[in-house]
This record gives sequence, structure tokens and C-alpha cells, in this order.
Amino acid sequence: MKLEGIHHITAITADAQQNVDFYAGVLGLRLVKRSINQDDTSVYHLFYGDERGDPGADITFFEYPGVPPGRPGAGMIHRVVWRVRSPDALAFWSERLANHGYESARTEDHLVFDDPEGLTHELRVVETSDEPLIAEHPEIPAELALQGFHAARAYAADPDRSAQLLEETLGFVPVPHGPVQTAAYELRGDRRGGFYLYDPAPEERPLQGAGSVHHIAWASQPDEQGEWHQRVIEAGARATPIIDRFYFRSIYFREPSGVLFEIATMGPGFTVDEPLQDLGHKLSLTPQYEQLRDQIEPRLTPLENPRDAWARK
Repeated sequence: MKLEGIHHITAITADAQQNVDFYAGVLGLRLVKRSINQDDTSVYHLFYGDERGDPGADITFFEYPGVPPGRPGAGMIHRVVWRVRSPDALAFWSERLANHGYESARTEDHLVFDDPEGLTHELRVVETSDEPLIAEHPEIPAELALQGFHAARAYAADPDRSAQLLEETLGFVPVPHGPVQTAAYELRGDRRGGFYLYDPAPEERPLQGAGSVHHIAWASQPDEQGEWHQRVIEAGARATPIIDRFYFRSIYFREPSGVLFEIATMGPGFTVDEPLQDLGHKLSLTPQYEQLRDQIEPRLTPLENPRDAWARK
């Protein structure tokens, strides 16, 4: 069995509309599912990704209105790294971000910036045989668009504690790393892959809040989920049962450095309850919550999707 790189990364926002404006409007990702946190139905769960909502380009957010800012620390992911095609893409994004009021720092092969709530992103020029996962946006040429996840960077006080679970249980492969990181791994399946990097943890106590990452999910084949569950438990991790999230099935556990991991299946996907062309335009509720729509929807923040305006032009 092999995990197919990053499935999705989930973070927290205090302002759903600002979040949509940035990730769909500025970064050009497609809002592919407007749903709820299935563990707390008063909370949005917003999913952004490529045009089809494929695993590998899916960044998601829980909205907790008014929640204080978070602070990444030991046991938390602090940077999301995206692939782009060329240095021309870095120049394009540097200018686009500046035009929208966001500062960035560029080197020859990467660009770093924060979202409105302080979540750090990095765009990196990457050569790969993986399929580029691109969303359509009228202001962003396809050759300059984000192409999916490349890596996630986490803080760890003692990354060596995680080596056995990552390597022997999950199939991560150690790779050389630069002077900034304390450890680096590649996770590659038959279709795609990505990287997981550790940086020295800051002294400040970590705080979960707006702009912080809640968990990272790694992609599995649907028919292998039961075996992954057994393998993780046998390795000593305290894993949840397999949870049916309707769009995929999930297992959650913390790796020894403290980062919350999920193993999520590559399917059935976001078109299981609505056609591809309609993704993200309305609130989608899974079957167990559809009967509660009249109670759930009025409590959620009304949202405007920038894509709706483009469709009317």
C-alpha cells in the first residue's frame, strides 16, 4: 500500500466571507464545497481546490466567527507550500498579491506570503510528473496558476520521535534537507506525492485559532482504508474508528510530534451529491443533516462566491 501524498489541509478562519474573497478571489482556487463541520453543525466547512475538487489541491476551513488569532508552535503545521510552474508565475503572484494589498517575499525559486489571518503560504517552482491541479479564474492564466500542494512544514521539538511511525508505518521516505529544516520526508504513491518538513519549534506556546492549521490529511485508495486503520493502531497510535464523511472516509490520529493526521480516501468525491458545474454555489448537506437544513442554514454566515459574478459576465 502507498499513500498518495497530501489529500487536504484544514485550517481555521474567523471570517468566512474574507476567507472566500482571498482563496477564491485572490488565489484563484475554486470553492468546490460549501458545507458544515460534521462534528459541529453550527460551523461552516469550506473546501477550495482545483476545477474538479481533486485530492492534492484541497485546502479547507472551519469558520468560528470571532475566534482569536492562532499562533503556530510545536505540534502544528505552520506553512502550506504550493507548486507553480515557472519563475514567471512567481513574478505574476508577487504583483497580484501586491495589487490586492498583500506583502510577499521572493527569492529565485519561491515566494512567501500570509493570508488575511496570518496563515503562511509558499509558492515554489517545482518540476514534477504529477498532474497539475488547476482551477479556472478569468484573471489568472492557467500556466501561472497554483498547481496543487507540494509540501507542508510543521514545527517539532523532537522530530526524531516521529521517524518510526512515518517511515515504518506510513511509508514516508527521509530526504536531504536544508539548514532551516530539522528533518524532511517524501510521501509518494503511484499517482502523486508530496513532502513533509520539520522546522525547529518556537518557544511560544501554540494556540489554535484563526489562521492556524487544524490538521493535514494524506490520501489513500478507498479499498485500503481498513488496512491503513489496522496498521496505524498496531503501530501504537490512538486512531479514531473509520468515519464516513460522505465525500471521503477518514481516520484521525496524532503523530508523535503532535501534528493531527488524517488518512482520507480518494473518493467518492465532491460530485457525489451535485454535478461538477454546480460545485460550491450552495450549501451542501450530507444525507444525515439534510433534514435539518431549515435549522442549520439560518445560523451560518451568508456568503458571496466571486465565481458567481464571473459566471454572469
